[in-house]
Amino acid sequence: MPLIHSFYPDPPAYLFNSHLETIVPSAFRKVEGSYVRERLELTDGDFLDLDWMPNDTDRLVIITHGLEGSSDRHYSKGMASYFHRKGWDSVAWNCRGCSGEMNRLPRFYHHGATEDISAVIDHAIKKKYKHISLVGFSMGGSMSLKYLGERNNNTPTEVKSAVAFSVPCDLGSSARELDKPSKSFYLNRFLKKLEKKIQAKALLFPDLISVNGFEKIKTFREFDTRYTAPLHGFVDADDFYTKASSGSYLEAIQTPTLIVNALNDPFLPEACYPIEIAKEHAHLFLETPKRGGHVGFSLAGTGDNWMERRAFEFTNSLYL
Repeated sequence: MPLIHSFYPDPPAYLFNSHLETIVPSAFRKVEGSYVRERLELTDGDFLDLDWMPNDTDRLVIITHGLEGSSDRHYSKGMASYFHRKGWDSVAWNCRGCSGEMNRLPRFYHHGATEDISAVIDHAIKKKYKHISLVGFSMGGSMSLKYLGERNNNTPTEVKSAVAFSVPCDLGSSARELDKPSKSFYLNRFLKKLEKKIQAKALLFPDLISVNGFEKIKTFREFDTRYTAPLHGFVDADDFYTKASSGSYLEAIQTPTLIVNALNDPFLPEACYPIEIAKEHAHLFLETPKRGGHVGFSLAGTGDNWMERRAFEFTNSLYL
């Protein structure tokens, strides 16, 4: 498909660089709305917490959050609320250990953990939803894209579309970008959150997980080498980056899918913009606004976010 010309307007004037476009909505945006929580028991003995906004329709948007996010993050709740106001059912699911209660197993979640989003989709299908759309942010976008690519022609017919925002399609290059000294603010923020998870896990599984020396971790590569890779069956960080990256699965996607990556995203180097793949793909659309930051895309004079409007526009056009 041709690359999509983006109509995202300039953000509010006070968001005058990519870092402010990324940080301000994350820190200050508040979204009204309430969820109905459901616990989904998994076959491996663990669980996922699903937060619903029901309308009793056969249309459902499944929302997947980013690294160390949750259903309560402004972008998740904003998307759920927007689709709900438009007459759809919404469910924002929480990755393992992200719902406010630690999960039961030693493992956590990661960019390529499609078994969990698959469980959520299968659960929704059992509830008789006929039109399902996936919306993912950053890591959640990676999960959604990899899920669709893995299943190829075997994607459930109920899954009609997907939209992914701010996706690190190449994990290794994105990790290296965030390991740069100029991006230390983001890295340190993630590591502080991840350290709390590791501390909780170390108490539950002291023979498998240790927090000793965590303060020496200064890069994503070091964290992924010590924790992500061994806890999830990868040889090392490079093995994880290679096998979990959604970029390797894009060509196999057979479901109408929109990727929106801002050109000024501070998390995304050049390798995360799959321009050449999208040019030749029958089902993959790539939209690259000049601005927007990472999961930013703020709008002036409204409580909505442009991501919500864009996701609904793309999704609803396929529903109609």
